[in-house]
Amino acid sequence: MNSAPGATLPGMETELLYSTDAYRHRFEARIVAVDREGQRVALDRTAFYPGGGGQPYDLGELAWDRGRAPVVRVTREGPLVWHALADAGELPGERAEVSGDIDWARRHLLMRTHTALHILCGVIWADFAVAVTGGNMEPGRGRLDFELDAMSAELGARVEQRMNAEISRAREILVDFLPRREADADPALVRTKANLIPAAVDPLRVIDIVGLDRQADGGTHVASTAEVGRVVVTKTESKGKANKRIRLEVGDAKV
Repeated sequence: MNSAPGATLPGMETELLYSTDAYRHRFEARIVAVDREGQRVALDRTAFYPGGGGQPYDLGELAWDRGRAPVVRVTREGPLVWHALADAGELPGERAEVSGDIDWARRHLLMRTHTALHILCGVIWADFAVAVTGGNMEPGRGRLDFELDAMSAELGARVEQRMNAEISRAREILVDFLPRREADADPALVRTKANLIPAAVDPLRVIDIVGLDRQADGGTHVASTAEVGRVVVTKTESKGKANKRIRLEVGDAKV
């Protein structure tokens, strides 16, 4: 039986393997819905990150008993994570078993980049206690915007020095899940100017760079700041009143 696009059965939900183990890049799963028109399948569990919070979705491959195909787009729609396939030919049917394999080099670089942005956020919060007004990333580089009154190359150099000092401390990075009521009682957990996390998200996933930065986040991260590698602030920009941008790139990692 083929599912209508986006259709779900009662109780159907994709288990998010990346949420508790960002290093898992191979997994087994079962197809729970098929959208043949959109050339995509939804799985009962996945290690593919579907994108969000400025972090791109993962790429990789799905394989099944009669074929294999590249995963070219991953999206989360309601309780399901959908995997769009390229050159798949005949898609497997519902309940078919599949194996997933993520492009690990790309994923790991995104993990390092995302963690570097959290280190940047932690440094700016510690020094200025200002909110993030925007951000984005791609493998190896990213940017954050802050509610700062002024920006300069000197500040960028100081931030770079502070970030690399924190990286060298090899701070442990933990994942925790807090009841929403408890999380909402700590305003520092949401560092963005506007709290865009739906109230229905409960519990709230929290990333803790121990001793530096602790905030709600759904993306993938490395286990220690040392794994990020050296960070370079490549540009500082003013994007308007109280909106200043810092761009960075990550160098070689210590795995």
